[in-house]
Amino acid sequence: IQEPEEKKIALELLETEQAYVSRLHLLDQIFYTELMKEAKNGKTVPEEVVKMIFSNISSIHQFHAKFFLPELQKRMEDWSCNPRIGDVIQKLAPFLKMYGEYVKNFDKAVELITFWSEKSPPFQELIADIQKRKVCANLTLQHHMLEPVQRIPRYELLLKDYVRKLPPESPDRDDAEKALEMIFMVAKHSNAAIAEMERLQNLWAVYQRLGLEDDIVDPSNELIKEGPIQKISTRNNSTSEKYLFLFNNMLLYCVPKVIQVGAEFQVHLRIDVDGMKVRELNDTQFPHTFLVSGKQRTLELQAR
Repeated sequence: IQEPEEKKIALELLETEQAYVSRLHLLDQIFYTELMKEAKNGKTVPEEVVKMIFSNISSIHQFHAKFFLPELQKRMEDWSCNPRIGDVIQKLAPFLKMYGEYVKNFDKAVELITFWSEKSPPFQELIADIQKRKVCANLTLQHHMLEPVQRIPRYELLLKDYVRKLPPESPDRDDAEKALEMIFMVAKHSNAAIAEMERLQNLWAVYQRLGLEDDIVDPSNELIKEGPIQKISTRNNSTSEKYLFLFNNMLLYCVPKVIQVGAEFQVHLRIDVDGMKVRELNDTQFPHTFLVSGKQRTLELQAR
């Protein structure tokens, strides 16, 4: 007889989970443990660096090996009399928030591996030595480390499929749908963590171009738009090239630096968005001009 579709998917979940747990074992018990041992002997890199590379991989490994995989195995053994996995996945979902930390740390971890491999040949040699072992299947440490990042989206896909294939009267329907909703929220949560990390990296890059002025650097700011602008000087009817950065809370009016050492721009004026007004001007001599007036002062600017 043909196995029902939903059982095939549940089995695929179990099989990929078994493979995943051995991958986590490799990361936690082999790479992390051995690199840590050598770091403690003072032979390779500082212990802190190894901790930063592997983030919370040990907690993730423990959770899957000691809890989720055994529960899943039990479910599949009892499938004939109790065909369900939704309840187990609901128990799993809240713990997947642990991945937020690992995912957020991933880019930094890869950078650290690259940096210290160049700086410390013994560190590089140890990694190369582990990578040569059969258990690594000719793949790099970085490749294995990507696996946890991809695991939650994988759960989401498998579970979506599972719910789609469930017969309407299945005893697992309610649980499975609820589980899918929970996994979906966690996936969104880890994507939000990545988006937030990218936002902060971009913000930091902008601050560096501005020379890291103390009163401007604030992690909660959001850059909305930036670009060159002409400043009109009414005194001598001429324009000069300036540059604007518009954040959610302030407009920075900058002068491009001729000699770019460190910063690209010098902040000449900061206008708070709170109370700022923008008015278009119909100036025949200077088209596309507008006035920006704030508490600090008023500027007459010309766009391209």
